[in-house]
Amino acid sequence: MKIKNTFVAFSALLLMSGNVWAAPSFSTLYTFGDSLSDAGSSDSAIMSLYKSLGNICDPGHPCPPYFDGRFSNNHYYYDRGYTIHRPPAGAVGELRGPHGGRYWYHSGNWYRWQSGAWVVWAAPFGVFVPWLPPYFTTVWWNGIPYYYANDTYYVWHEDRNEYEVVTPPANFDQTATTQAPASNQLFVYPKNGQPAAQEATDRYECHRWAVGQTGFDPTAPGGGVAAGEAVQKRNDYFRAEASCLEGRGYTVR
Repeated sequence: MKIKNTFVAFSALLLMSGNVWAAPSFSTLYTFGDSLSDAGSSDSAIMSLYKSLGNICDPGHPCPPYFDGRFSNNHYYYDRGYTIHRPPAGAVGELRGPHGGRYWYHSGNWYRWQSGAWVVWAAPFGVFVPWLPPYFTTVWWNGIPYYYANDTYYVWHEDRNEYEVVTPPANFDQTATTQAPASNQLFVYPKNGQPAAQEATDRYECHRWAVGQTGFDPTAPGGGVAAGEAVQKRNDYFRAEASCLEGRGYTVR
C-alpha cells in the first residue's frame, strides 16, 4: 500500500539521520466501523480486541466476558447488558419472570427480551430450571446447599424436581462456606441382633428424644435453630442420639 511504503521510507530516513524516533503514547484507543470493533457475537473476536489493548477497558464499558472468581466459580460469563440476536442453541425457554418478563437460560447466562433483542440479564428470582449451569459451586449455609454460578443462587426443590433461583440469606458471603458439613448420618449396628423393624423404631424414637433434648432437628431447614447455634446444637444432637441408641443395644459410629 502507498501509505505503508511512505511510512517505511520515512522511518528509514529518521534512522539514517541518526535521530531516534519514539513511538507515541496514547491514553485511549477508539475504532469506528471496522470488523475488529464490530465483533458481533463472536467471543474470540471480542476477546482479541481487549487482549490487544492489554485487557484495559473503558470504565464505562467493561470487557464483555468477566471472570467470576466468587466462591471459586472460576468461569467467564457475559456482562449484563450484552445483546444477542437469538438465544444460544440448547438454551432453556421460554421462561416467565415474576413480573412477566420473557427469559431464556443457557450455561449460567440469562437472557431477557428487551427492546427487540435478547439482552444478558440478571436471573429472575422464583423461576425454576431443570438443571444447573455446567460450572457451578456448591455453597453451604446453615447446613443447606446453595448452588452458585454467575452471581446467581439456586436451591433444589424436591416437590418440583427442579432448581429455583433464590435470593441468598442476609450476610451470606460472610457466613457461607464451600466446605460441606459433616454427614447427617450415624452408622448403627444392632449388636444384639435386633430385627430391622425394631431398629427402625429405635432409631426414630432416639431421633425424637435427641430433638427434644437439644432443640436441633436435622430434618428441618437449618436444624430449626439460629445460624450461630447450628454447629454446636448439631453436635449435641448427634451425641444425644448416639447415647440413646447405645443404651438400646446398638454400636454407633
